Amino acid sequence: MPSLSRIAPVLPLAAILALPAWAAFPWEGNEDSLPSLAPMLEKTVPAVVNISTAHEEVVRTGPLFRDPFFQHFFGLPGQQTRKRVRRGLGTGVILDAEKGHVVTNHHLIARADDITVALSDGREVKAELIGSDSETDVAMLRIKAEDLTSLPFADSEQLRVGDFVVAIGNPFGLGQTVTSGIVSALGRSGVFDNYGYEDFIQTDASINPGNSGGALVNLRGELVGINTAILSRSGGNIGIGFAIPIHMVLQVANQLTEFGQVQRGQLGVQAQAMTPELAEAFGLKQTEGVVITEVVEGSPADQAGIVPGDILVRIDGEEIRDVKDMRNVLGLLRAGREVEIELLRGRETVTVRAATATLRIDGANLHSAMTGLTLSTQRDAGTTFVEIVKAEPGYPATQAGIRAGDRLRSVNRRPVKSVEDVRATIDRDSAKVLLQVQRGTRNQFILLP
Repeated sequence: MPSLSRIAPVLPLAAILALPAWAAFPWEGNEDSLPSLAPMLEKTVPAVVNISTAHEEVVRTGPLFRDPFFQHFFGLPGQQTRKRVRRGLGTGVILDAEKGHVVTNHHLIARADDITVALSDGREVKAELIGSDSETDVAMLRIKAEDLTSLPFADSEQLRVGDFVVAIGNPFGLGQTVTSGIVSALGRSGVFDNYGYEDFIQTDASINPGNSGGALVNLRGELVGINTAILSRSGGNIGIGFAIPIHMVLQVANQLTEFGQVQRGQLGVQAQAMTPELAEAFGLKQTEGVVITEVVEGSPADQAGIVPGDILVRIDGEEIRDVKDMRNVLGLLRAGREVEIELLRGRETVTVRAATATLRIDGANLHSAMTGLTLSTQRDAGTTFVEIVKAEPGYPATQAGIRAGDRLRSVNRRPVKSVEDVRATIDRDSAKVLLQVQRGTRNQFILLP
């Protein structure tokens, strides 16, 4: 595989001193001092922690070793299972020093039975999971420790391509490591299949396995994002890393802290991007906005009077340029929040208000056995139903045979037609959940876990 290296340019001291204040390297000392990030990092690094996780799983042998004749012939015991502990390493950032709140990535702690946080001063403490959201890959932990340090927040919506940034994390379990680079791109989406909401900051600051959940800061030491993923053929850094913008992280973190889950509000619409051809067909000069193609009956959009053919251009004053914008804005709204929606209907501008409802939910927020599933209320040919829109591999539900695209007909033998029906029917205290799943014309019952 190709190997890429990056060498930082060396500027003459006189040229550095001539840079405007917002672009100058932060260093202390007289004119003879070399430019350095060390003064800023001395204040920043204590807020970044290393995270180690452990998960115990049962490993089953192949079917041959479970065959009674084979066991008898070779004198093998009847129970051919063993347990092993999977361990993971990553990074976290202290968001609130007083409350001991630490933010990290969902994928790092998703299956963890034990989470340990190592502070920059060498202390190790056990962490409690407050809540986690697979759709944005954000998780919140709580630790009990004194003398913690947190970071100030930047306005990540003011970032520009070319701004200098620094990534702090625990790559490959080596320990706290600092790398620097620039913002390579903003608003990246459609990069990964397993993320629900994408609005990534792209950076060439080296991000490697173990950096997940680490801090991306500007040269003032302000938190601009949480490192989450890399694009790589080899698994190592090639200069394409991604971070979740801090404005998105904070919205999710606030809900996780308050509710233990993200209560997403949805309008109940499907939309497609506006193209020049569609704009001409609708008699418009602009190509911004999205075309509403379907409205779920009884949804907030339906109740607000939104109809197919409307052009959605703003939600609560935020400009909607494409389907990604609409999805991200709605995906961060709380269920039940009233929003103002600006539409183009023909040549007129129409403004309506709608209170968002829960039409999509993370299965982990319903029952632990449904972790890895995302359920959504859908409507087709006049029928409302619950669809499994996402099924992450490796979880009990997918191991039992549930797939994305399956329809959920009943829960514990009670019919369900919406995610609210599922929420009302599920018994979180029960160890098992009985699901009736339809795939095509075939129905089957699946017992989880």
